Amino acid sequence: MSGTNRSDIKVGIMVAIVLKKDQRTENLTEGIVQDILTKSATHPHGIKVRLTSGEIGRVKKILDD
Repeated sequence: MSGTNRSDIKVGIMVAIVLKKDQRTENLTEGIVQDILTKSATHPHGIKVRLTSGEIGRVKKILDD
């Protein structure tokens, strides 16, 4: 599942995000969602979240199904 819909993302689920520094390479970082930062219902590049590790990026994949 892609991470473009805010309704699909919940605090505590496992996701793969792309960090700002990795946007050119598309390297993904996995982690657990701590906060959802995007306020709109959808975003074409992925909903922005903060992981429990403190890293911030846009969700590319939802790993919890």
